Amino acid sequence: MGATGSKLEKALGDQFPEGERYFGLENFGNTCYCNSVLQALYFCVPFREQLLEYYGNSKNPGDVEENLLTCLAELFMQISTQKKKTGVIAPKRFVQRVKKENELFRGYMHQDAHEFLNFLLNELVDILEKETAKGLAENLSPPEKITNGPHAGPVNGAKKEPLVTWVHKNFQGILTNETRCLRCETVTARDETFLDLSLDIEQNSSITSCLKNFSSTETLNAEDKFFCDKCCSLQEAQKRMKIKKPPHILVIHLKRFKYMEQLGRYKKLSYRVVFPLELKLTNTMEDADCEYSLFAVVVHVGSGPNHGHYVSLVKSHNHWLFFDDENVEMIDESAVQTSFGSAQEYASNTDHGYILFYESLAANNAS
Repeated sequence: MGATGSKLEKALGDQFPEGERYFGLENFGNTCYCNSVLQALYFCVPFREQLLEYYGNSKNPGDVEENLLTCLAELFMQISTQKKKTGVIAPKRFVQRVKKENELFRGYMHQDAHEFLNFLLNELVDILEKETAKGLAENLSPPEKITNGPHAGPVNGAKKEPLVTWVHKNFQGILTNETRCLRCETVTARDETFLDLSLDIEQNSSITSCLKNFSSTETLNAEDKFFCDKCCSLQEAQKRMKIKKPPHILVIHLKRFKYMEQLGRYKKLSYRVVFPLELKLTNTMEDADCEYSLFAVVVHVGSGPNHGHYVSLVKSHNHWLFFDDENVEMIDESAVQTSFGSAQEYASNTDHGYILFYESLAANNAS
């Protein structure tokens, strides 16, 4: 890696960003699913900064019981404080912790990067929520503890607000599921939170068209009729999903692995789906356009769902980099287009964008 490290430094020369580190991650036997996601998260700067701040604020990192959050914070700290600008780090402790926490990732089988990202973010949220709840309980004075009990309910029956952690502040958005009864025109709206959006894909499409389909109106009739509370009966209805509150970091998962009934197994869809460097969310919310900038792509390389490889393309300080486990290279911005997918069913290029990470430009301007 010394050679590729120095090669990267040479390529960037005087433009090497002050204080930035570009480190490859060692593969421990099919852990590329983990490495590719870690690189995308490391270059999600608001997330990285808050994780390092959390690590710095820990009373004494040595006293804290090890969990996935402490292991991730230590790994990011290790990378960011390296004396060298480039090199390789072995995320051994973190990978061991992942395997300990979730048996799904224990073997040496090919794993799904999206499942891993989902598991990781939800696990971090759980740890932070438990720590916050514990901190609140410890801050109560003894009489309050005795009176209210350790799990006291909200006072006067007030609705307990869900805790919003810094993971939520980065990744969480709100979807509104609207259902309109076609008999009485009453609209029932139900909000739900999300940390990423999973989109169905079609051949020769774009993220914008996939988002349009995601928010398209669906008619509920025949066996799918909707129970309208106002009519007190099953009625035909129209249903659609909208983004009510867009997240600061929009994570889009392209559903490239589809279960084929006739085959009795999953198949990889190599469809060409164009994703822009700058994305406007126009058709999903009532407010003005919300603009995002692409900063990372987790790419699945291979023709099938049960084998292959994951790499990531990352934008850092206006330069695009290619992370393939231990290897880190500088790439041209146009190289991102090679992972859109294939217009033909059997193409030689099997690099397909799988998870896209966009940062809100409004968040950038506010900071």
